[in-house]
Amino acid sequence: MASATATTLFTPNPMFSTEHHSLSPSPTIPKSFTGLCKPFHSRVPTSIPFFHCRRPKFFVRATVIKWRCPKQTIPPNDTGFQKKLLYLESIGIDSFLLIENHPTVITTSLADIRSTVEYITSLDFTAIEFRRMVGMCPEILTTQVSDLIPVFTFLHREVHVPGSDIKRVINRRPRLLVSSVSKRLRPTLYFLQSIGIEEVNKHTDLLSCSVEEKFMPRIDYFENIGFSRRDATSMFRRFPQLFCYSIKNNLEPKYSYFVVEMGRDLKELKEFPQYFSFSLENRIKPRHKQCVEMGVCFPLPALLKTSEVKFQSRLDVCVNSSTPLKTSPLWSAGCDVYDV
Repeated sequence: MASATATTLFTPNPMFSTEHHSLSPSPTIPKSFTGLCKPFHSRVPTSIPFFHCRRPKFFVRATVIKWRCPKQTIPPNDTGFQKKLLYLESIGIDSFLLIENHPTVITTSLADIRSTVEYITSLDFTAIEFRRMVGMCPEILTTQVSDLIPVFTFLHREVHVPGSDIKRVINRRPRLLVSSVSKRLRPTLYFLQSIGIEEVNKHTDLLSCSVEEKFMPRIDYFENIGFSRRDATSMFRRFPQLFCYSIKNNLEPKYSYFVVEMGRDLKELKEFPQYFSFSLENRIKPRHKQCVEMGVCFPLPALLKTSEVKFQSRLDVCVNSSTPLKTSPLWSAGCDVYDV
């Protein structure tokens, strides 16, 4: 029953056809946006001289866009362009910021933009959710419905995302909607499955990433610092979010501290790649220094996963009792001994 409902959710509705519609005198606003949005005119400084001149509204709007987006060519007194700006403002989109970040919207027809908005909001995305999605990925507005439908179908049928979770998946990673199924989403899915990640539906934010540009450089990095290809792949299988971390700003500094300051063995990283998910300055360094001062040594999970209260309590217990040496078999099992 749930599967049938989910499949029906992604069946295109004739009312959201991607064909160009004749423009009405004023843009149609989806009901979900009514009363929730207001124009962004108030964000523009009114101290600029031309705001005090009696000029046609389109002249003022085009002038502001030119001021905000000096490199963009604005259509001269184009009624269609004016209607497009009014429509964007009516649904709460900052047209100035949108054009600045995604100038393609200038040449995209109002009919296509409206069809995209109506299709996405018909899938129960709220006005607030839609504005947030466009803010994170403005390309959504210029993506045709005929390109959006295959993405929803792919997530449901091939990635096995339940229909009830589709909204959550898209809200978390809006870029999925502008990713090609054949050129990006499906190849990435196959790669993740090939390294042993079976439940990709729990890591859908990775699907819009490039295997060649993002995944392979990170696997290569771990090979370069001493892991075998098999061990490096195993780490990403254990903790797929490792693919998301910057090599320069995350992996390198944390690995350097792990080896130089902590003096730990690479085997620990292989068994606990989640180490890279903790803050170096706020969690790793302070706790390691406290352990050094107290003369104790915890396995990585016991050192980093526990709350601050439990960590301090564990330190007190170790200081006031006999603790196993690092060379003792009990030390490697410390995770169980100290109830992580």
